[in-house]
Amino acid sequence: MLKILPRLNWLCCAAAAIVVLFGVWGYADEMPEGSVLTISEGLAIATSESRVMKIAAQNINISEKEAEAAMAVLFPTINAEIAETFLQHKPMVKFSTQRVPMANQTSIAYGVNIKNILFNFGANSSSYKASLESLEATKLDYERIKNLTALEFILGCYEVLEYDKFIEVAQLEIKRIGLHLKVAHELYKDGAITKNDLLQAEVRLADVKQRLLSVKNLRMISASKLNNILLRPLMADVRIAEPVEAVPAQLEISQFLELAERVRPEIKILDHELQRLILQERIKYAEYLPTFYAQGGYNYIENDYQVYEGNWSVVLGAKINLFSGGSTKADLLKLRYKKERLSEERKKLIDNIALEVERYYLTLKIAAEKLLVAKDSIAQAEENLKINKTRYEHGQGTATDVMDAITLLTHTQVNYLSALYEQRRAYAGLLYSSGADLKEQFK
Repeated sequence: MLKILPRLNWLCCAAAAIVVLFGVWGYADEMPEGSVLTISEGLAIATSESRVMKIAAQNINISEKEAEAAMAVLFPTINAEIAETFLQHKPMVKFSTQRVPMANQTSIAYGVNIKNILFNFGANSSSYKASLESLEATKLDYERIKNLTALEFILGCYEVLEYDKFIEVAQLEIKRIGLHLKVAHELYKDGAITKNDLLQAEVRLADVKQRLLSVKNLRMISASKLNNILLRPLMADVRIAEPVEAVPAQLEISQFLELAERVRPEIKILDHELQRLILQERIKYAEYLPTFYAQGGYNYIENDYQVYEGNWSVVLGAKINLFSGGSTKADLLKLRYKKERLSEERKKLIDNIALEVERYYLTLKIAAEKLLVAKDSIAQAEENLKINKTRYEHGQGTATDVMDAITLLTHTQVNYLSALYEQRRAYAGLLYSSGADLKEQFK
């Protein structure tokens, strides 16, 4: 037995490895790792297949069934019942000294009854309409979550692309320092410089390599976030295609604000919630009024001593709640307070959306100005590096001048890239805050 156990363990491990390999191959057929993904393709996956969207879709299904359940009050209820009764003693009645049977000791009873509310001052119809308002609010919430997921994915793509550019800049800086170090070695051999120049370049090179490792680590974290949205393995390679340069819409901030107030689903959700509260208020008011109903059916009770064992019946009736301890009045006041609170929440939401639009609008404007300044600075920094390298090679400059020029060029390139992706993020955020469909905008 002890000899067999190691073999079983080996077989189990081999089987598990085969399953994993087949799983990876199957997944690779669906979306190969390392394949270039466009933002449009990623949005199609993120806004339909992500776990957040699947949860939101189930909320719609639940709300639809709640609406169907609310609609049931508009139809009559039909009940059927059958029962058999066993008594210890046969029911009998006394007449002086004589006993007369009244019912069987064992009997069967059955019946079918139909009841329908004829009129209750709109309580049932209001209940159904309230459920439809909830359904519409749930659908709007689905759209809100979809657009928010799209924004999260777009910002994640820009973050990965920005880190890719930072990595390229760091690699170029390493290359420039390496070329400078090569020149410094030649000058040191000729005795034109001291060893201090070599040490300075080597220390700066090590520092840049460490920063490169940090940027690569941040890039991996950002890629894992995208993989999480796309339901891919967290450590899978992600390469995002550089998007076509988006031209920000030339609109005034007032136009974005007007669009947001008209389109944003959050505002529409509150409007549907307000309508639902109004309908619930009608339902509560109806409790002060009578409910008219009709009921009919057939009932049979087995009894050998009864003339008619089965009977058809029709009942027309009305019922009203005369006193409930003040609960109806309290519920009405609660609904009124909820409406007032919702009205204030709507105003606050509009203010928050306006602040959001203004923040993205100003960020976009400032980023565009930064971009123009940074674009000119790169050419100047390149020229500065070229001059200092030439002076150093001819023994007229210092190593510090060259290293400072390399650092300055790297800094200007980083500033340009930061401004570029800041502009792109601000534009995506502005579209989102104004209520635009990001999936359609980034096709």
